[in-house]
Amino acid sequence: MKQLIATLAVIFFTMTAFGQDFESKQFTGEDFEKTNVRVGADFALQYQALSHSADSSLIPLGSGINLPTANLNLDGDIAPGIKLSLVTYLSSRHHVEAWVKGGYLLMDELQFLNSDMIDKAMDRLTFKVGVMEVNYGDAHFRRSDNGDVINNPFVGNYIMDAFTTAPAFEAMYRQNGWLLMGAVSSGSLKPSLAGYSGFTNSYTPYDMHEELAYYFKGGFDKQLNDDLRLRTTVSAYLNKQHHFGSLYNGDRAGSRYYLVMKEQTGSPDDVDPASGHTSGRWGPGFTDKNHAYMANIFAQYKGVELFGTYETTSGTSAFSPAEYQFDQIAVEGLYRFGKNDEFYAGGRYNVVNNDGDQSAERLQIGGGWFMTDNVMLKLEYVDQKYENFAAYGDNAGFDGLMFEAAISL
Repeated sequence: MKQLIATLAVIFFTMTAFGQDFESKQFTGEDFEKTNVRVGADFALQYQALSHSADSSLIPLGSGINLPTANLNLDGDIAPGIKLSLVTYLSSRHHVEAWVKGGYLLMDELQFLNSDMIDKAMDRLTFKVGVMEVNYGDAHFRRSDNGDVINNPFVGNYIMDAFTTAPAFEAMYRQNGWLLMGAVSSGSLKPSLAGYSGFTNSYTPYDMHEELAYYFKGGFDKQLNDDLRLRTTVSAYLNKQHHFGSLYNGDRAGSRYYLVMKEQTGSPDDVDPASGHTSGRWGPGFTDKNHAYMANIFAQYKGVELFGTYETTSGTSAFSPAEYQFDQIAVEGLYRFGKNDEFYAGGRYNVVNNDGDQSAERLQIGGGWFMTDNVMLKLEYVDQKYENFAAYGDNAGFDGLMFEAAISL
């Protein structure tokens, strides 16, 4: 262990920091001349060297290269102050075929309405509508999204991963660093005209009013001086009924820790990367009522960066009327250095507990190098432990090294 830590330390101090983006900055249509489309892409590849253990029989893990992942991005200026974004997953752990993540309109101006009053209001407002990643909390801005991993300083996402896509409408007001956002979505990853309840073992007609989810965000984000930036937000996600996917099982691309803690059954699916594509994660996976709240703080002073998350969520399953709760804490710190802050090193601590006395705890230590603005390398040591999981027994968990290379254009 001492030798491993020493090796990592040498690598860290011979290895960019990335600039943290949250919501898109407001833009004007002053420079708009004609409709144009920009093509971009994201590519990611990992080398995995992890081992896992449990009292139950787990599949044997080796070391090697994971399935490469890729995104295709189309962005266009379609009118003054109006942009279009479309993201397609070309290759992912969960799907071998190409499929659309989502597409939406981002509107910072509404000049086509020919209203001076609306034009003035839009100086502070942004509208977003389409099928998109819901803007609940700030942690989703720092997660890996299939081939798009350049905003995540580590390789893995949170243990309890709040991420989903859905048809939605968001309205955001911003002034002098303050922001307030309200939104409504279909409340479903996979909209359908008929819903199935495992609790009653029956289908019911789709009721849009019952399925709708509402989410909100308020906070402050400002560059206070040349050296200090501060952002703090509080978010809520409220869903009365949710039959097809939820906030905590909406990632269809898959986890970065392939096949960890997967029990051996003798089936060919044991070694299929798409089988159990959320390996290494743990959370509620609510399929019915869900209320979730997240508080985040981000601070950057010169080369030091801190990001913290507290989250609590409760809900019910379509298979049981009993309500249960999960809580999550995550704290990460980074130090950026180099002539252009092209190197970084840091760590993340993440723990999730439920009201059934189960817990999962993870430590990530990592570093990275932005070779250019679009090409980066990462190295991470991860150690995750499970407590009070009947299926795993005592001393269950996984640990080891992950190496990731990424290109984003």
